[in-house]
Amino acid sequence: MHLLNLGILAHVDAGKTSLTERLLHTAGVIDEIGSVDAGNTQTDSLALERRRGITIKSAVVSFALDGVTVNLIDTPGHPDFIAEVERVLGVLDGAVLVVSAVEGVQPQTRILMRTLRRLRIPTLVFVNKIDRRGARYDAVLKAVSERLTATVVPMGRAEGLGTGEARFVPGLEPAGVDVLADHDDELLSAYVEDTVSPGRLRAALADQTRQSLVHPVYFGSAITGAGVDALVEGIRQLLPPAGGDPQGPVAGTVFKVERGSAGEKVAYARMFSGTLRTRDRIHFGTAGASSAALAPGSLGDLGGDTRAEGRITAISVFDRGTDLRGDAVTAGRIAKLWGLADIRIGDAIGEPRKTYGHFFAPPTLETVVVPADDTDRRALHRALTRLAEQDPLIDLRHDEVRQETFVSLYGEVQKEVIQATLAEESGLDVTFRETTPLCVERPVGPGAAVEFNKKGANPFLATVGLRVDPAPTGSGVDFRLEVELGSMPYAFFKAVEDTVRETLGQGLHGWQIPDCTVTMTHSGYSPRQSHAHQGFDKSMSSTGYDFRGLTPLVLIEALRRAGTEVHEPMHRFRLEAPADALAALLPVLARLRAVPQTTETRGAACVLQGSMPAAHVHELEQQLPGLTRGEGELDSAFDHYAPAPHGTAPERRRTDLNPLNRKEYLLNLTGRVGGRGGRD
Repeated sequence: MHLLNLGILAHVDAGKTSLTERLLHTAGVIDEIGSVDAGNTQTDSLALERRRGITIKSAVVSFALDGVTVNLIDTPGHPDFIAEVERVLGVLDGAVLVVSAVEGVQPQTRILMRTLRRLRIPTLVFVNKIDRRGARYDAVLKAVSERLTATVVPMGRAEGLGTGEARFVPGLEPAGVDVLADHDDELLSAYVEDTVSPGRLRAALADQTRQSLVHPVYFGSAITGAGVDALVEGIRQLLPPAGGDPQGPVAGTVFKVERGSAGEKVAYARMFSGTLRTRDRIHFGTAGASSAALAPGSLGDLGGDTRAEGRITAISVFDRGTDLRGDAVTAGRIAKLWGLADIRIGDAIGEPRKTYGHFFAPPTLETVVVPADDTDRRALHRALTRLAEQDPLIDLRHDEVRQETFVSLYGEVQKEVIQATLAEESGLDVTFRETTPLCVERPVGPGAAVEFNKKGANPFLATVGLRVDPAPTGSGVDFRLEVELGSMPYAFFKAVEDTVRETLGQGLHGWQIPDCTVTMTHSGYSPRQSHAHQGFDKSMSSTGYDFRGLTPLVLIEALRRAGTEVHEPMHRFRLEAPADALAALLPVLARLRAVPQTTETRGAACVLQGSMPAAHVHELEQQLPGLTRGEGELDSAFDHYAPAPHGTAPERRRTDLNPLNRKEYLLNLTGRVGGRGGRD
């Protein structure tokens, strides 16, 4: 019996969770199919999920399906929870993408299919809800081919659409044979000569599906069960089994972290190789060299592996519809792991594998969490920190002076989720301020600054010189050395690099600087000084405190001389609306700074594609129904950052010690560490 780690993905309300319930019922795991509306489904366990009828956290169940053990992962469909989908993709062997036969291809569907194709994850398409009024076959199949992927292979026809008697009649359609032949010259020759056997077609279909060359399409209904048997057969025959040698070295990936009833961390991990047992001591974390350039005198050989070590205290393996405690988990399986206190989402367990990267865009919105008058602020900070552990794309910033916490978001619905989670799990009452876009800053040119030990107004026993240079978008922060690596203790170099990275979180306008090269041009320190019979004298000797304190002042001055430009997040958009609504739409798009780049007329409809600021997407979504008589459809997703218009560059409130103001910074620093006595 082989293993298959299967993801179910879709736009919100397409019927993912209902399909999961139907598959579990088909496999005999549950006796009665749960209802999303009734809030009694197997995978939606959060109270908020049951109330809203949407999936927020990915859920895992395992079952046997005609000789295949399936670990089925039901993921969120709402775009606000795309981070939860992202971390699942790295552990999948195959996927089922669900499309509604009534609503058709939706914006989130397109985003998901683009990502699945880019990652070459074998994918079946299931067009759900053929029993619903308004269900379509030809139109939806055409939309899948035009808007998702041209390499669709229809696996049969739907009959009785829009009625309770709707059914799916399996059978490879001629159009599907044409698609298969396009990728197989031998099959094409046999097809032209009319000598293709059914077995040859099935083999070609399985091979090309597993290579992500084609995407079989099934129609059915998760509610009535129509077409589900055919889908199950496709899952069993067309998707590839999980690989991995149980006797090989232990290797796995953590895709989810939650807190247990006692507050302990519980890691969800997919094992790719080996066998992990309770009481095993393992390494985990993110391995890799330091980001410092490997130039002469760089820190590249000293950054090293940031992996931790821990002992597995308990294992729970997903099996027969739930997770069961066991002594071991083998390659291919998904399990919950206890005992790794410092584990994080994306960590490699055992032997490092390919780096776990982001497949979707980061959040582009930010808001301030406002606690009620009687809310314990320390408890709130701890609770928010736990939420950030579970969702690494939701970043937290804490303003110690104003006692405010900023949280990054994908959309407005996340506010409700955070609010409900804090109330239900921690008893904390909060609201939120208005959402604002998350911008970035980019250096305009080179800039350098230096402060010397025991000279001028430098109050620190350190010499730090830094030069900032622009870097290509997406290159990250590159820290380099132009000084000899042995010119001072390594700990001081490391203190400078770490502080540089921290300081770049808030540039001249308060926004993160994600891409630049920072070169250390000067270094110096005061060696350890001792008095006879008195030991080490901190007041006369450099410590890490001096370099951590001085670096922000030098870096900010270098940035001042370089100059920075604020870039705002931009969404690419596709807007389909009645052609006669264009006259009303264009002025609104212009006011929202949306720039159509292509315009296409399709019968009575018009399709505009272009870019617009992320800050205005929500407003366009709200106005669109009124402008288009409810017929408009907007598909948008983050695409890039672009310079903010001159004179409108937004400022972000600082939450650091404000090295822009030297006097204020030194006072804040002294207040934080208690003066020179705080030097270490």
